[in-house]
Amino acid sequence: MKPADLVMQSYGRCCHAEDFFDTFYRFFLASSPDVRAKFANTNMQAQQLLLRQGIMNIVLYARGMPDTKLKALGCSHSRKAMNIRPELYALWTDALLKSIREHDAEADSATLNAWTEIINQGIAVILKEY
Repeated sequence: MKPADLVMQSYGRCCHAEDFFDTFYRFFLASSPDVRAKFANTNMQAQQLLLRQGIMNIVLYARGMPDTKLKALGCSHSRKAMNIRPELYALWTDALLKSIREHDAEADSATLNAWTEIINQGIAVILKEY
């Protein structure tokens, strides 16, 4: 199975877990004071919907969708906008992978490697806009 297909199936299983996105933000916010500061005045319910869409856009890009939405995300996260520094994406990736391991009982090493590959491809597009 292709990495993008493994990831799509895994993401579906994660989205069925009621607290997947809560778990992600628990890990992500615990990862750095800089991350916590970025979310200080954030409506986390709305943020979780944005995260859900953002991850889906990364997955769809890996499955052949144009990079338009990821470039737009990159612009909104660039130094000219929210200034999400490149090093914070490693913390984001780590939090996501921890959350996947916690909520996708079928995630084996092949699935987690596929996630890492797909995430890195999407983040590369986002960071080009930084």
